[in-house]
Amino acid sequence: MRVLLVLLVVAMSCGDESEPIVVVTFNTGTTTGMNHDGAPDDGYTSAEAEISDMHYGDGLAWVPVVEDTERFLAAVQPDIVAFQEIFHPGECATIPPELHAGFVCESWSEGDPTVAQRIVGMGYQVACHQGKNDKCIAVRRAFGTIRGCDADLCMDFLDGAGVPDCGSGSRVGRAVVDRVDGSVLTVVNVHGSSGVEADDVACRVAQFEQVFVDLDGEPAANGELNVVLGDLNTDPGRYDGVDESATRFNQLAAERGFDFVTEVGRMAPRSYAGIVDIDHVLSDGLGGDCMIPGVTDDVPVSATRYFDHSPVICELR
Repeated sequence: MRVLLVLLVVAMSCGDESEPIVVVTFNTGTTTGMNHDGAPDDGYTSAEAEISDMHYGDGLAWVPVVEDTERFLAAVQPDIVAFQEIFHPGECATIPPELHAGFVCESWSEGDPTVAQRIVGMGYQVACHQGKNDKCIAVRRAFGTIRGCDADLCMDFLDGAGVPDCGSGSRVGRAVVDRVDGSVLTVVNVHGSSGVEADDVACRVAQFEQVFVDLDGEPAANGELNVVLGDLNTDPGRYDGVDESATRFNQLAAERGFDFVTEVGRMAPRSYAGIVDIDHVLSDGLGGDCMIPGVTDDVPVSATRYFDHSPVICELR
């Protein structure tokens, strides 16, 4: 199956002689609302899902799935990965030891690689949002380095700012990537607030304004060439004109000259739980093709019933 995945990724670039930039956006969270019983015999049942919800923030922390994700990303070899809802093992000290079994906390010690570092492997830099270490950007060193990040891991690092009354920390993070070829790429990871109430919608609108209008005196996407990717928590195709945040995202993107690389519309593949299409990639100078493992092909990240999102992989040119 991994060979099939590699062939599918390679096939997307056929006919284009330029070297593509491979980007991935992946909300690695899970939810107790899924039926985990009856999954493959890896021990992840509704009981473990309840522990995950209560103590691990439903972030990626179950070891067999961590290992599956590590193998998956090793096959893809992305240049850039934007993570949302990835467990930060610095929280292990707050979780009762009797609830560590099967989770990364069972063997993790201070100084060990984080989950984000582990699943991308050696050869990557990882930098995380300010006050939101469950949201990170990883960059392959053979592609480039994150400006100002002089280590393999930079916590609370990415340019960002919280939105008042919309939770703690920054849900928008900017990385300036100095590429090995001498060019510069600005990468923006966005994780819109979830929910359908008026306050939730207002929070997303404010976060999308950060991306395109004002994060820290200028837009998060403030480079000469930008890639915006992440989990919008709204479907810009199906909810345009219905959800104010989807409408506003589309307006702002168009005004700033950004085009969706991912499919948008009522027929677009559904990256979230087979319901809606909320994980997207946009750019103001790069186009390309995308795939959604387990949705647009039959090769999911893991056979375990764990993720409620599927990753989106795009080749940009």
